[in-house]
Parts: sequence; structure tokens; C-alpha cells
Amino acid sequence: MDSRFLRNVILKGLGLFIAVNLLFAAWQPSGFGKVSAYNHLFPGRFRFPFGENPAQAYNLSLFDLDAMFASHIIAGSPKPADEYRVIIIGDSSVWGTLLKPEETLASLLDAAHHNSCDGRQVHVYNLGYPTISLTKDLMILVEAMRYQPDLVVWPLTLEAFPVEKQLSSPIVSNNSERVRLLIRAYNLPFDLDDPALVKPSFWDDTIIGGGRNLADLARLQFYGVLWAATGVDQVYLEDYQHAQTDFRVEEINFNDQPPPNLEAGSLAFEVIDAVLRAAGEIPVLLVNEPILISTGENSDIRYNFFYPRWAYDQYRQMMSNRSQQGGWDYIDLWNIVPAEEFTNSAIHMTPMGESIFAKRLAGSIQERICSH
Repeated sequence: MDSRFLRNVILKGLGLFIAVNLLFAAWQPSGFGKVSAYNHLFPGRFRFPFGENPAQAYNLSLFDLDAMFASHIIAGSPKPADEYRVIIIGDSSVWGTLLKPEETLASLLDAAHHNSCDGRQVHVYNLGYPTISLTKDLMILVEAMRYQPDLVVWPLTLEAFPVEKQLSSPIVSNNSERVRLLIRAYNLPFDLDDPALVKPSFWDDTIIGGGRNLADLARLQFYGVLWAATGVDQVYLEDYQHAQTDFRVEEINFNDQPPPNLEAGSLAFEVIDAVLRAAGEIPVLLVNEPILISTGENSDIRYNFFYPRWAYDQYRQMMSNRSQQGGWDYIDLWNIVPAEEFTNSAIHMTPMGESIFAKRLAGSIQERICSH
């Protein structure tokens, strides 16, 4: 073969490869994540993909919100006319850490087979996602509005409120453009140039630089086959470290705040207002979710690992006051689950604890369904 011809072929191929990468980076085609085998070749997932041990959990964490929704059962088909659709957003307690899909809050509520007062069948969808951040929940809700919910249920807890936590969740920081749009649209008090918001470089936007993102999309499809065959979507540990119930007497701060006053300005209440605005005419039920109430050493100082009593009590009062002032639909279920029904965290519950929560919440949901 002529060496000049071979050289020209190599140079042209290299030039074409570079050109394709540059075009890919400049164009940044959206929609890759929306192409999914879920809900087509195999069923949609009952909760968003999340996990750090894909070989055992048949699941993985990724940052592509389009792909997350495309893999979910809610994207499977258009909303039926006879369906009353409830979505639940929130943290890992909603997603269901250490719980099988059928043991989660959403699945328990869905399995109750309620009907709306106009005869529609109530279906409940789990749109919770691990990591604690109100802004993460807002971002998910805005996307979820495409799926025509009739009611939004939002269990939340004080740990999701600190301003410094709003942009640090990986799913938030790696969706910087979405988040900046939210900050602008809802006038949120966050810095558009906060260093927590990842700024992809031009190289990151090329096929080569963004190879991991594309690989994650492919892996998500592959693990869908295994998930569909087994129903396994996380590692269900039987031996885990239980939530802390004994505390040192000097452990009195909430994050970096010392007593006696919880500063309202350090909490991102503006995000609740943003969620209510994003939901529009769709009712939103705010729920102060159950927490572990310790009876261990120095439990007179702290309820649990997350919360000193002084801070959590003030938070509950703030939520009550603001719900009355702002007309929020809010219920406080903080103490309905016994301490022994929590697992590896002060907000993660056993199947029994989740059942207690679901039964108490079901009545409140039914009241809302029939009043709107």
C-alpha cells in the first residue's frame, strides 16, 4: 500500500474524528438520556436509579435527569384518563434505603388501591432520590410536572434546609444549567457562580471527554435486564450499623450553629415557596417526616445524630408558623414511628416503620384527594 495514501487516510480519519468531537461539543445534542430500553424491552423501574455497587445492586448513580425519568415507570405510557396521579418527592427515606421497592412509602400507598371521589384510581409514584437538599427536590419536581400529577406529597426534614446544603448534592451540582435556570426563575438566594455548581469544560462536552456519561447511559440499560429478571435494585444488607442513639454531652450544635437560636436566615425556606409555585394549581402536601427519637445516653440533649433538641424544636415551630402564614398544606408526623423501627439512619425506617408512616399518611392523602 502506498505510504502517502495510508498517511492521507489516517490524517483524514483523525480530522473527521476531531471534527465530530468538536461538533458534538458545540451542538451538545440533548435527548440522549430520553432514549431508553426501559418501559419498552423491559419494565420501568419503581424508583430512580441510584447505587454505588452495580455488580450486586443492578443499579448505578448517574446525573442525567432525562435518563433517570426515562428509566422510571412513570414514563412508561401516557397518563390514563381514569388515573388520579400522586407523586412523592423527597430524600433517601422516600427512595427507600434498605427497603425493597414494594416496601417503600409510595408502593405501600399505591397498594392500598384507593379511589378518588370522582371514581379515578389512585396511583402513587416514588420520585424520591437520596441526598438531602430541598433544591434537589425542586429540580426533580419541575421535571415531574411533565407527567401531569394530581397531587404532590413532599416528606421533608430539617437536615434538607441549611442553605449551604442546597447545591452540594451531586445530582444538583452536576446539573448546573438546570439549577441556574431555577435560581433565576424563582429568585432563589443562591450564587449563580457558586463553586459547588460544576462547570463542564469544552473537553468534557466532547464524545471523548464525556465518555463516562455515555457509558453510564449504556450501563443503565444493561443493568435493566438484570433488574427486570431479579427485582433487585440495591444491596439489601442484613448486617449494618444502626443509627446512633447515645451522644456526648458537648454535642449541642446543629451543623455549625450553637444554641440557643436557630437562625431562620440559614434555612432555605424560599425553596418551599418555589416548589409551590412550580406546582401551580396542583396541590402540594408538605409532611414533616418521622425521625428517630432516642432514649439513649444524653438523649435529653439530642433527638438523634442529626438534631439537637433545641434546633429541631425551633424548626418545628418555624414550619408551623410559616404554614399558617403562607397557607401551606402541612402536617407534622415527626414522632409517629418508634425508635426501634429505624435502621441505619435517623430517617431510614424498617418495613414496619414505613407501614406505620404510610397508614397515617394515607388518611391525609385521601382527605386531599376528595377536597380538590
